[in-house]
Parts: sequence; structure tokens; C-alpha cells
Amino acid sequence: MNITIFLAGDVLITKRIPHNLPTGFSELGEFVRQHECCFGNLETTIHRREGYPEAFPGGSYMMSDPFCLDDLKRFGFNIFNTANNHSMDYGHRGLLATLRYLDKRDLLHCGTGKNLSDASMPTFFECKEGRVAFIGLTSSYHDSYAAGPQNQDMLGRPGVAPLRHTAVYELDSKNFKNLVEIADSVGINNYHNQARKEGYINQSKFFKFGTYNFVEGNKNRVSTTPLEADVERTRMSIIDAKTQADIVVVSIHSHQFKGTDKHNTPEFISLFSKLCIDAGADIVVGHGPHVMRGLEVYKNGLIFHGLGNFILQHETMTWIPEEQYNKEGLFRQTSTGVGAALNARSLGGKRGLIADKNAWISICASVLFTENKIIAELYPIEISKGCRGGFPSLSNNKDILKEIMNLSIGDDTHIELDKEKNIAKIEVSR
Repeated sequence: MNITIFLAGDVLITKRIPHNLPTGFSELGEFVRQHECCFGNLETTIHRREGYPEAFPGGSYMMSDPFCLDDLKRFGFNIFNTANNHSMDYGHRGLLATLRYLDKRDLLHCGTGKNLSDASMPTFFECKEGRVAFIGLTSSYHDSYAAGPQNQDMLGRPGVAPLRHTAVYELDSKNFKNLVEIADSVGINNYHNQARKEGYINQSKFFKFGTYNFVEGNKNRVSTTPLEADVERTRMSIIDAKTQADIVVVSIHSHQFKGTDKHNTPEFISLFSKLCIDAGADIVVGHGPHVMRGLEVYKNGLIFHGLGNFILQHETMTWIPEEQYNKEGLFRQTSTGVGAALNARSLGGKRGLIADKNAWISICASVLFTENKIIAELYPIEISKGCRGGFPSLSNNKDILKEIMNLSIGDDTHIELDKEKNIAKIEVSR
């Protein structure tokens, strides 16, 4: 068995790819098309104002013309994760339109659907010498984004396959006592306490400060764990996929991070990724924080904690809702248009992703599966800036590979650097 998979991070596309591809991007496209299966995270909705702006967008309101899918397909992509914080920027109509446009172009997708079962089930990609299953989830989303289950009486709700988690904040005795006094003095828990008495909110074993969970302990720290219901739902999907496919890939979109550095994978994502490998997944691929994170070999599986960005065009949208203008202190009627709002958000390019140098460097992965091995080659990429930019190209910057090696964790994670080709390589026995 020989199956090749190309893995990219966030594909945040908002404009057409020219037929005469930009220098560097053209060569990268030739490389992508050498693989049977080409995967990325589609971090936008696909439609022409066919949905209503959601009250709680994923930061920006992302919308791309359906023709962008033709361009991505021409470039080489053939399967996407669609579960992320932008999946529901334009509500159920925007999500369902996105899936419809993907299906029309025979582009496979995972992570969202017409109900929870649909969003959670594996998507199968047929290769010449085998079959690959993809399962998608997101931990970054508003509560209203989550797909709902259906039963014999009611339809389910369209949305994302959710990966929820519990965060518990431990405080030492002094700080815990102070927190209780603050809560009592301002009455922050009064409404929720009454709702619990009336049965509208479940009782909790934690001390609740608003929506946050606290316990008294010896240290001041936070611990995060994935929600058991989401773990079990995903575990069952992986087990079933393993009976029907040669390879199982789990895709996780997550903006959360540990401590104050976005490069650090949060505890619950690390735990969940390993549980996926335990259940039978071969690869877990992470994306979302818009920076690179390290690799980790765990048992017979490989975890990409964060591939970073692949296409980054969040400053060149065609339309945005009035709410986004208002957020920047503007009104559409009295401003020049989208550019004014986005320029106000970034303070003229001085803050946000556009000003973060780490957002414009990343890696992509070429993965070869054989009967006995997973062989992954890591290619550094740089993304061009400006209104004509946002496209990646292969890079000769050796510091990108050095950074990914420094970020990688685990005693069994042995990454080799090929200085002549300027790639890094890692092998895992299956």
C-alpha cells in the first residue's frame, strides 16, 4: 500500500486565484497535485449573501465566492475540514450553502452537517491503493454553532461537530475566600443560583463565578479536559471508520492555547489527540491558532498540533455586515466600504494577524502511508502580504524548520533535518 496525503493548515481565502498563478504559488501547486489526497481547513463560508449574519461570528464575517472552490480544486485540493469558528458566520443558511457548493464540485468535506450525526460521521476518500477516512471537529465556536442530534420526533440542527471542554480554576485558600466574598458582594451568581433551584440549570460540584468553575486547592492554576460526551462520540466514529478504511485522519480546529503563548497546545487538546490515537486514528492534524505548533509521535500515530496558515486573506473581503462596521465605530452608509472597517480593526496594519510575523510563516506536510510506516516530510512556506497577496510559496528559510523542531514534544518524536532539500522528515512505525 502506498497512499500520499498533502496536509495544509488554514485556507482562509476571500478572492479568486488567478489562472497565471503568482510566482512560488504555481510551483507549490505542482507539488500539491502530486498527492492523491489534498486536505486543508476551509476557514470561510461559501455563498453569495445567501445566509443571514450571525449574532456571534467567529471574529470576522467570512464569506467567499463559490468560484473560489473551483480555484482551490484547480490548485489540487479535494477535501476540506469545514468545522471551525467561521462555519456559522452566516447562520444555518450560510453553512448549508457552503456544503451545497462543495458537493456540487465533488469536493469532500468533514466536520459539519445537517445534524450532529451528519457532522460527526467519517468522510471517505478513495485512493488507488486504499481508503482514507477523515473526521472533523472544532473546539472554537459559539454554543449556537453546535450541530444538534435528532430522534424519531424531531429534526436535528445543522452545525459543527463540537469538541467541548471543561476548565477548572484552582485557587489557594486566600484567593478562593476572596473570590467567594466578591461573588457574594456583587451578586454575580444570583441569577444562576435561582435557575438551579428551579431546575433550569444543573447543579455543579464547582464554585461558579459567573460561567467559570473554581475549586479550593493548594495552587493557583487551571486544568482543562475534553468533554466525555464528545470524546465518546468521536471514539465511536474512529472505531467505525477503522473497520472501513486503511487510514484514519482526525482534524481539530482550535484557537485555545496554554498560558500566554499561542504556540502552546492546551491540555484538553493534547489529551483528546492522544485519545484519538488510542481509538485507532493514524494522524491527528490541528489548525486554528494561526501560528505553527509542534509535532508529537504517540504510540503508532502522529499528531500535528498546528500547521499554521496556508492561504491568509482576511483583509480582502467583498461584503461584511453592518455589525462589523459598528464594532469599529463606523456605519456602512457613511464609510467608504469594507476596507475602512478592516483598516480600523488592524489600526492600519499595526495589530492583529496582519502585524503578526508568525502568521505569515508555516509548514505543510507531505505524508506517505505504507503498510508499515508513516513517513512525513515537512515543507516550510511563507505567505505573501498585501492586497494581491495571501498566497503561500515554498521557502528556503531554515529558521521555520528549526522552530517547528523546537516546538515539537515527546521522547519518541525524532525529526531529521535535510539541509540540502530544506525539509524536515519524521517516520512512525504503524
